[in-house]
Amino acid sequence: MNRKILSLAIITLTLAAWLILPGTFQAAPAPEPNISVVGYFGTDKAQRGRPLQVSMVIDIPSGYHINSSKPLESYLIATSLKVDAPSGVRVGPISYPRALLKSFKFSEKQLSVYEGQARVRFSVTVPANYSGGSLELKARVRLQSCNDEVCFPPKTYDKEMRIDVVAATDAVKATNGWAFRR
Repeated sequence: MNRKILSLAIITLTLAAWLILPGTFQAAPAPEPNISVVGYFGTDKAQRGRPLQVSMVIDIPSGYHINSSKPLESYLIATSLKVDAPSGVRVGPISYPRALLKSFKFSEKQLSVYEGQARVRFSVTVPANYSGGSLELKARVRLQSCNDEVCFPPKTYDKEMRIDVVAATDAVKATNGWAFRR
């Protein structure tokens, strides 16, 4: 008799657990992407009085995207770059890459996004009378990443970039050409 009651209790508990628990299990949320942001100079040294090309390269893992600099929905956070330079150093206009128009499950409208790799470019000009032997730029990239189903909270990437400064007549070598191609 005790054995029948025990067996019945086990079967009842197992059945109850099977009916109740599956509704509480959910798929794990997608992990946030490991986005890389790296700055590159177009030459190995900066010449006084001459413009220097700079590219901030954002690597976006497959299956993810970031909003463009001009998202088409007001609730999305735009990708932006702000550059701080020493006094007298001129920062030129920032050039964002051409965005893709894509459809995603979480939006009825197409969105303006970057996928794969986004290269945000600008130039800096070191004044001819600049007395320092090097130049340090501080770049702040703010972006919001998403996958096909959800967007993640925005993130800010602070990057410091340093380059030696030489006279306008000193030779410099072109570097990182790939980072400046469209």
